[in-house]
Amino acid sequence: MKAGDAFEADSGDAFTKTGRSLVIIDPRALDRECFAQSIRSRRSGMEVLHFSAIGDWKQMRDSSLPLLAVLLNIGGRKVSDPVVESEIRTIVNDVAPAPVILLADSEELLQILIALECGVKGYIPSSVGIDVCLEVINLALVGGIFVPVNSVTSLRHMLGGADTSARPLDGMFTLRQSEVVEALRRGKANKIIAYELNLRESTVKVHIRNIMKKLKATNRTEVAFKINKLFSTQIDARENWL
Repeated sequence: MKAGDAFEADSGDAFTKTGRSLVIIDPRALDRECFAQSIRSRRSGMEVLHFSAIGDWKQMRDSSLPLLAVLLNIGGRKVSDPVVESEIRTIVNDVAPAPVILLADSEELLQILIALECGVKGYIPSSVGIDVCLEVINLALVGGIFVPVNSVTSLRHMLGGADTSARPLDGMFTLRQSEVVEALRRGKANKIIAYELNLRESTVKVHIRNIMKKLKATNRTEVAFKINKLFSTQIDARENWL
């Protein structure tokens, strides 16, 4: 398998299973048609269907071959967007037990963790090529899960060792914001944060406002809740992966 597999499974090429269809969901007609044609050219004779929405496939699923897997392309949308997250969860439930593999532009660790929580079996960034995509689909079909290798490395750096000092969350926060995030997790007041980080209190307030925007939180309490939930998710992921 390609570098970046979170788990490996050596069960041959699952695409050799005949009589099943691969479904691509992408609202952009040109993208999904090109992607479908690329897969067909590499997996001759395989039925590859493509739709703008999962509802279109559901209308004709009784007349098509049994489902092999679903490739859902969200493009530049964020998994952390409640609408997108709900869409992913709905599709995962609708097509189970067939695996859902997500394609997205973002490689942020937070987006990947939320996607895995939604039940997807692979997270493919748009920076990879078609051959890697096929490897990921094959991995999902034999029970594996794929995430980009740089995200696993980032998770190791954040959670590894005894040092609990703040670290940037895979580009979500700057270094200074990460330090403020860690202080907020510990319930420290603005004055204490300013003193410990050698900042003006007004500067701390600016950092907190920016953190609130990124987390879509309305107050400090919600910030602390979301941060603790995020760190809890990362710890669970570490226990599963490392």
